[in-house]
Amino acid sequence: MSLDFQTINDIVGVDDSFKMPTVLMDIMFDKERREAMFREFLEYETDMSFDWFHIYYQEEYAERKSKKQDFTPNSIGKLLAELTEKPKLTHEMVHETACGTGGIIIQKWQHQRMNCLPFEYQPCNFFFQCEELSDRSIPFLLFNLLIRGMNATVLHGDGLEQKVKQIYFVQNDENDFMKFSDLNVLPHSEICEKEFCVKEWLEDEISHVESPNMFEEVS
Repeated sequence: MSLDFQTINDIVGVDDSFKMPTVLMDIMFDKERREAMFREFLEYETDMSFDWFHIYYQEEYAERKSKKQDFTPNSIGKLLAELTEKPKLTHEMVHETACGTGGIIIQKWQHQRMNCLPFEYQPCNFFFQCEELSDRSIPFLLFNLLIRGMNATVLHGDGLEQKVKQIYFVQNDENDFMKFSDLNVLPHSEICEKEFCVKEWLEDEISHVESPNMFEEVS
């Protein structure tokens, strides 16, 4: 079995690719439906070392002619992961702007896992700070982080002008590499504004918390 374009559309439940970002984002906010979809994806593809949506997104959504949008090849992502390797790695925080659907982040995550001894990899030792402007990329980026059980923040907005729509917090609550992560949305509070240097919120606050007792100190 393989994840061709039609298979991806069928699993998510869309009859046309242009509907994908909206439908996928709705699913991200429904934990039960989301994790059922993750398990179905894993029936078709178990190699999580690369971004499954790389070709799909580039062919269906990237403005390649007008804006010259092309995503980073996996080979470049692997090279960057190796170049940024730290000796005797135990804890690491990675920051990437313009994440797209997360191809480089996934390569870094894979490199971290492979540098750990079997069964010693712990999600809590690695944290990713992601920034992405595109509304269409965010659902795919969240999918990639959540299905891999990663810990991350995702700033949806313009990191240069510091105008932000939402900030998502992806958390592997059980610190179990075999588990999916939970999705939370940070409040539009003064603490979050200072922490992420937010000058302006472009959307209304979304109330969505899946991790217990997560925001007692950031509300």
